[in-house]
Amino acid sequence: MKLIEVNELNPVLIGQLLEVWDRSVRETHLFLSDSEIKNIAKYIPQALNSIAHLIVAVNNEKKPVAFMGIEERKLEMLFISPQYRGKGLGKQLLHYGMENYSINELGVNEQNPQAKGFYEHMGFQVYKRTSTDEQGNPYPILYMRLV
Repeated sequence: MKLIEVNELNPVLIGQLLEVWDRSVRETHLFLSDSEIKNIAKYIPQALNSIAHLIVAVNNEKKPVAFMGIEERKLEMLFISPQYRGKGLGKQLLHYGMENYSINELGVNEQNPQAKGFYEHMGFQVYKRTSTDEQGNPYPILYMRLV
């Protein structure tokens, strides 16, 4: 897997990343309904365009299979295509972000226990919990810091 830092987005890449996001969310965010996923998807292009650092993992065919976004020292997003989960790609991305951008904080949905467990395995611990997400929806967020 090759990691690429994206400095300029184009419509094709946005479409590919949106596809990765959709497959990843449908696999890991089982608490979201189909209509909620479709509604959130409308905001993903804007989020991708506004993130300070976007790192994309591409396979041998140069097709995106995972990506993460970093703002200051915080991991803002990390999504992996289902067929690439459990193969060390999340660890590779997170290590890259920690080494190159000093990631030391993140937020994760409480209803995504696999992600929480992954981040704990990587050395993060919960320091705060909110009962809603950033948009005020009833999805608790766990805020984690590197210890």
